[in-house]
Amino acid sequence: MTSRGGETFDIARAVSEIDELLARPLPEAGPTAHEWLPFTQEWTLISGSGLLIAPLWESDSFTGLRGSEWDEASEAGENNLAALADALDARWGPHRRTGMRVPIMRRIANEPMPLLFRTLCDNDLLGDLVVWGPTGSPGWSAGAGPGAAGPRWVGVSVSQCDGDAPMILTATVTGQPLTELQE
Repeated sequence: MTSRGGETFDIARAVSEIDELLARPLPEAGPTAHEWLPFTQEWTLISGSGLLIAPLWESDSFTGLRGSEWDEASEAGENNLAALADALDARWGPHRRTGMRVPIMRRIANEPMPLLFRTLCDNDLLGDLVVWGPTGSPGWSAGAGPGAAGPRWVGVSVSQCDGDAPMILTATVTGQPLTELQE
């Protein structure tokens, strides 16, 4: 699935990787594209016009887990998200939630939606986003000249595409406000 399979979750590494995403230029245009590891074909990055999405952690498969074992494995993913949110709250202040219910319903109905939400849905990254922003990218200031990276919004979420699949903790960085879609 992702390049993070089999790794232990590490908050410091996750925060550092979010910083790396913030420092990268956002694509100005073009189609959404995946970056893959050459031999395993596990994804490492999704990029599209004004957005970057990267996996930060992937759990083991849930295949064969039932009852309390499944609950404990699911809780581990939620705990990783909560710990990362606490670390980012300390940096950027309180987060807000951006729900994925409306994008999921629009996907089912085959209705149009912004590229960010379409990309999340197309990749089964359906967990509600924990969002901060605008954060500014490293070196950004309000008076920066043309070509300077502008303000950035960061969202993190944990998703599971089905009951047996691993949970995936991802970071999303965008140059547009991460706000909940209205019905």
